[in-house]
Amino acid sequence: MRNSMVDDPCSCNPLPEPGTIGATIQLYTEGDHLFEAMLAAIEGAQEQVWMETYIFADDEVGRRFARALSERARAGVEVRLLVDALGSLFQFYRSLGPELGQSGVQVRHFHPWHWREPLRYNRRDHRKLLVVDGHQAFLGGFNIHRQSSRRYFGAERWRDTHASFQGLLARQAAELFDAFWRGDRRWLPYNDGRKSSVLVPNQTRSCRRRLACLYKDLLSSAKKQVCLTTPYFVPDHRTQKALLAAVKRGVDVRLLVPRTSDVRLAGWAANAVYAHLLDAGVRIYEYLPRMLHAKVAIVDGNWATLGTANLDYRSLFQNYELNLVSRDPDLCSRLQAQFELDVAEASAVCATRWRNRRWIPRLAELLGWSVRRWL
Repeated sequence: MRNSMVDDPCSCNPLPEPGTIGATIQLYTEGDHLFEAMLAAIEGAQEQVWMETYIFADDEVGRRFARALSERARAGVEVRLLVDALGSLFQFYRSLGPELGQSGVQVRHFHPWHWREPLRYNRRDHRKLLVVDGHQAFLGGFNIHRQSSRRYFGAERWRDTHASFQGLLARQAAELFDAFWRGDRRWLPYNDGRKSSVLVPNQTRSCRRRLACLYKDLLSSAKKQVCLTTPYFVPDHRTQKALLAAVKRGVDVRLLVPRTSDVRLAGWAANAVYAHLLDAGVRIYEYLPRMLHAKVAIVDGNWATLGTANLDYRSLFQNYELNLVSRDPDLCSRLQAQFELDVAEASAVCATRWRNRRWIPRLAELLGWSVRRWL
């Protein structure tokens, strides 16, 4: 499955062009709808089920997926499951892992702790990818856990975004999974520029920070508007400069983040850069209803990216991530509409009030920012 591929994302893999070969992309913003679609795809698999996730929890959602994967493996389907050793720590190993292995599922744990290689433990597989029979794929921010399900978690379930697609783009996803499974973690699919949507990992042979470069290029090319949604906003200095430069050019830059983060230190680190951005003219909104976990960017209404990467040091420089990048007009329009719905349920951060905040949160922000590279 490695034909017609090259590894240079800059010269040989141009980003997609508008109005060219595309793919039908389905969006999911409710975990229950996504999980039903994924389970249906798994249950209908005839040859292969390849799945990769950061969190695979031993809960109501995880057990449903474990049963579906086990059934397909017992039916003779090749089932591969790659689970991050840290993301699923204490949630997977003791029960679901052995059960899946006994059913014939090929289970691998990414970067388990080993005292001889302690530094690699800091580099996680944060990708969430499912490929079925090489022609249907799912990618986005949803993990396999009950926090993403209204059915099991209630109204407070996490707000996230995922996509499914078929055809050439799904085959590209299969190639990426297969390469990663075999240990080739810097492999990149070939893109001749004729496709309106492509998949982009953050580490390739020619660039170990491909997604950071992608965000910088998108921000630098913006002419009218930038809409960013991220649960963990800890931008490096280059990203901050690109945001400020865009505002200086007259671009309307809007940032949507959660009011309350599930990682408190990450929230404090994000707060540390608010003042600088607000003073420059960036509009920041805090999503109020529940935890926001979506990772989406729309530029000028005709560029969009969604996937697993947050706008923080860990996603852009440490973890293994995977994003869908698209110039498909329909997808961009749907993501823009969802952004407007989310902003309607958010509160704008006031620059004046932010400058006058008390000293206690300022100290917390300093603490969060001091450990930003490890969050």
